[in-house]
Amino acid sequence: MQAKLSAAKEWIAGFVNKRILVIGDLMLDEFVWGKVSRISPEAPVPVVDVAGESYYPGGAANVARNVREFTSGAAVMGIAGTDAAGLRLLGLLGEAGIDTAAVQRDQASFTTVKTRIVARHQQVVRVDRERKGSLSAEQTERAMRLLDQAMGGADAIIVADYGKGYLTQPLADYICRAAGERGKILSVDPHPHTSLRWRNAAAIKPNRAEAFLAAGLRPSDPVEPALCDRPLIEAGAALFGIWGTRNILITLGEQGMLLLDPAAPPYHTPASAKEVFDVSGAGDTAIAVFTLGLAAGASPAEAAELANCASGIVVGKLGTATATAAELQAACAGL
Repeated sequence: MQAKLSAAKEWIAGFVNKRILVIGDLMLDEFVWGKVSRISPEAPVPVVDVAGESYYPGGAANVARNVREFTSGAAVMGIAGTDAAGLRLLGLLGEAGIDTAAVQRDQASFTTVKTRIVARHQQVVRVDRERKGSLSAEQTERAMRLLDQAMGGADAIIVADYGKGYLTQPLADYICRAAGERGKILSVDPHPHTSLRWRNAAAIKPNRAEAFLAAGLRPSDPVEPALCDRPLIEAGAALFGIWGTRNILITLGEQGMLLLDPAAPPYHTPASAKEVFDVSGAGDTAIAVFTLGLAAGASPAEAAELANCASGIVVGKLGTATATAAELQAACAGL
């Protein structure tokens, strides 16, 4: 590995003492498992014989679920409907031991559900049920009050923006200001279509396509090696002026991750996955472990290595998966 991870064991063990607050759009992930043995006579589509169903916290709730694998100090902040999906989501979070005190329950809110139909380890189709809408002024004020209460004991804050409407610029500004005033580590997984500004964040984590879109530049094809990808590095440089962040961590899929710091040369960590079964939730794992690494005292490059190892673990699993502390310890030891 490029960055020395001799202290990885101590950092990962130190995760258990950290409290991380995750803020963002809460969703429910539904998986319908089955098998395909024929094509429908009604249309040229497969017929899936359902064998079972699984439910997991999704969106920002999945980031919190990833954090919870390493520490009991995982808390989530967002809004959930009182519909069946919202009740199921809150039940799953409670069962996982994730603090939901900062979650607003709203009868008028519609809980987003992403249903993935999987047959023979392959996703056949995804069905999204959602109703986007920004927070009202009253809901925003309540969110700010809940943030003040929830962030007191937090070592770090993760913002996971899925573009469903919970995060608005007034709330983003309040999060940035509150985190700065209280000396909290703030990392952000942005959404390319919200154009929110995240001033003074410790790090922002777009993927490659999101980086070009947020920078207002035309996307280009990936270049090997990633450190020679001048268009991507130029897009990152533009984002420092737009976002005002200290670090940018760009996830590159099979190329790994690229860490940009205006005061240091670009840093690349190659992908560590041996087999890829499902990329669902890999970005959630990356931002969770990267932030935990920073909170534990790792440098941004070292935290990126930890995040890269964790992402390599989850893409080798089917469904919205997480990496455990033991798996991450083993992965780091094997590199």
